[in-house]
Amino acid sequence: MAVHPIEERYGTAEMRAVWSEKNRFSCVVKAEVALARAEAHHGMIPAASAVEISEKAHNASLERAKEIEIEISHDMMAIVKAISEVTGESGRWVHYGATSNDILDTATGLQLGQTLDLIDQKLRGLLGVLLKRSAETKSLVCIGRTHGQHGVPTTYGLRFAIWASEVGRHIERLEQLRPRVVVGQMTGAVGTQAALGPKGIEVQATMMEFLGMSSVDVSNQVISRDRYAEYFMFCAGVATTLDKIGIEIRSLQRTEIGEVEEAFGKNQVGSSTMPHKRNPIKSEQVCGLARIIRSSVEPALQNNTLWDERDLTNSSCERVLFPEASILTDHCLRLMTVVLEGLVINRAGIRRNLSFLHGINMAESVMIELTKKGMSRQDSHERVRMASMQALAENRSLADVLGADPEIVRYCSKNDIAALLNPDTYIGTSARQVERVIEKLTPLCV
Repeated sequence: MAVHPIEERYGTAEMRAVWSEKNRFSCVVKAEVALARAEAHHGMIPAASAVEISEKAHNASLERAKEIEIEISHDMMAIVKAISEVTGESGRWVHYGATSNDILDTATGLQLGQTLDLIDQKLRGLLGVLLKRSAETKSLVCIGRTHGQHGVPTTYGLRFAIWASEVGRHIERLEQLRPRVVVGQMTGAVGTQAALGPKGIEVQATMMEFLGMSSVDVSNQVISRDRYAEYFMFCAGVATTLDKIGIEIRSLQRTEIGEVEEAFGKNQVGSSTMPHKRNPIKSEQVCGLARIIRSSVEPALQNNTLWDERDLTNSSCERVLFPEASILTDHCLRLMTVVLEGLVINRAGIRRNLSFLHGINMAESVMIELTKKGMSRQDSHERVRMASMQALAENRSLADVLGADPEIVRYCSKNDIAALLNPDTYIGTSARQVERVIEKLTPLCV
């Protein structure tokens, strides 16, 4: 029976594998092997012992380590003993000069590298879908809304491009944070490298080179958790972008708006009692899980405020935070990509909403033209505002009310007013903006 939904309901198999016990154990073993190789390279342990550890350490089993942990109540030392059992005489050199978090934090760095690879791939896939939808809809005029009220027109292409641009920035952030997050350490009990002697800095650098990751510049017993806090804030940022997209889709799928709709399977059931329902459940799921991902930020920040050279308050917390936030972020990226790929766009509904206010939402266009023709900008604003309020109160078209005002007609004829109230001619540079985003971000796609 699953205890947590990420065990079977949420998440991809590949991201679950990264944060599995099996992979965690494998990363710890890799770190121990790299340490032995680095120490042999610098003449601290026999070269033959490092070779034997490298060849045999991976025969150690997670099951045996768990058995030992039951006896000694120390997870890292249990793994050290399990490795030592399978590496013969050379086992005496396993974990030489190291403290637990030298290995455990370095293993976390390996897992974070694998995690960021998967998230990067999914971000680039999502970006590709958004750019494709942007190109398809760059001239699809729709009503813009501010404060939940109808404003001037915009385009669906611009909406998709705005989301694409945001995803593009997340890709940049990922690339920037990787060298700060995918790091390891070999600094000993309190960070002095005393057990490694004068070659400690070189041993650490060589060990991380073998593992393909960066070294900390300085640390105490643990890697400073500001690095990990940045990772969780990155996950929260990605989740919030997906939340933002999901909220917009849910809003636009409301029955009375009806501009877009999540793809709905032939045999899909929307409600156990209302047979007609077609609910945006995937977007709702993303919005809900984004709350969980964001909730990881506060404890991650607190994990950086440890006592002295370290205490253990971060450890139990991180056992929950890392797999949960990583798996859910990856899951939400995959799910939102599916939603956007299959998103149904209701052009009739878009057109209906665009003309819902009978031209009143085009008041700005008239105000701008009146000012161009010689009326004071403030006077034109007030006249068009009053006309708009009258049109709303009397449920009339703005063209009728404006056409009855001699002062306005003196500057703009009724034909001019009719042209100014056409939403298709009032989308500014939106198409060019979309094209610019597509040109800039296409190279980032997978």
